[in-house]
Amino acid sequence: MTSRPEAVGLASGNRKVCFLTTVHPPFDVRVFHKEARSLAGAGYEVVLVAQHEGAETVEGVRVAALPRPKNRLDRMARLSFKALRIAVNERADVYHFHDPELIPVGLLLRAMGKRVVYDIHEDVPQTILDKHYLPRWSRRPLSWVVERAEGFSARWFSGLVAATPAIARRLGPLNRNAVFVQNFPLLDEFVSWSGMPWSQRPSAVACLGGITKGRGIRQMVEAMALLPDSLPVTLKLAGHFAPESLRAEVARMRGWTRVEELGWLDRQGVAEVLGQARAGLALLHPLFRYQLGYPVKMFEYMAARIPVIASDFPLWRQIVKGAGCGLLVNPLAPEEIAQAIEYLLTHPREAESMGIRGRKAVEEQYNWGKEERKLLQLYGRLLGGGLWHLDSK
Repeated sequence: MTSRPEAVGLASGNRKVCFLTTVHPPFDVRVFHKEARSLAGAGYEVVLVAQHEGAETVEGVRVAALPRPKNRLDRMARLSFKALRIAVNERADVYHFHDPELIPVGLLLRAMGKRVVYDIHEDVPQTILDKHYLPRWSRRPLSWVVERAEGFSARWFSGLVAATPAIARRLGPLNRNAVFVQNFPLLDEFVSWSGMPWSQRPSAVACLGGITKGRGIRQMVEAMALLPDSLPVTLKLAGHFAPESLRAEVARMRGWTRVEELGWLDRQGVAEVLGQARAGLALLHPLFRYQLGYPVKMFEYMAARIPVIASDFPLWRQIVKGAGCGLLVNPLAPEEIAQAIEYLLTHPREAESMGIRGRKAVEEQYNWGKEERKLLQLYGRLLGGGLWHLDSK
């Protein structure tokens, strides 16, 4: 990871860190590729407890396998207990968990006198308001309960790692060891695959990540139908539908004939798709939790040197306008989305220049190397030394 800061010395006593997740896949980008690998690279012994087929060591991180749960309730109960049992047996110096449903496990570990870090990826009380599988009447009271339970627990943990500005503002003041570690891209992922020369790229735009109504899939497919027949555009769609029934719904739409469905891609697959696209779409709906958070895929598009077409939210506007790296649209208006796609595809020089400016902004500001420094400094404070005196490259 050439973008990371250069560390001085070795982690004191080869300290052990145990990552815990019952929700995320073992090779989740933030959990594994960024945080776990960063700590392993800094000299810590890192074990990751996650759902996996079997135990193995990958890039210096030892994976301790959890079984697949039968359903959500089984995951929250049986799998959480199994994760706790494995964690205790690991006798780690720090336990770092990534799911709100593991808060009880974190509190139990804390009661045993362990150092525990809660890594908050999403503003959970806000996400509950949009959960399609919960009855509408239950969402607001459940959100209220979760917000207060999370706030109470945050005071007891050894440290907090907040992924978005909204989380940092809400929970940061409750814990003196709270750090704001944003989910910015790894620069190396997007230089190993240089991509096609701009003039040779197909007329394609890409969209990565979870595929949901709130992330704009319907409007994107509608926009594809509005593009002129003389412009042979393809939408490269990478990710999983949630719920699965949504796929059948959008597949009946007229614009679906211009969609290339790629399914889930590994990191190399993501880089290759972006290396063949002329723009990336980040068209999340104007929900509170989206407007106050950073979309990881937008920064990945920038890192891959392609212009972005993004929702016109105030926070996102600062990034896109500030870097001059794309176009902003109303995510609920397929006509605006279609116009932005057509503009970028018919103005290749300007589109390529936007992509170059986006890459420059990522290299200078929006990259994991800068965020990694904060994580290592937190661990230095928690463990009373070790790898946290850093010199930036």
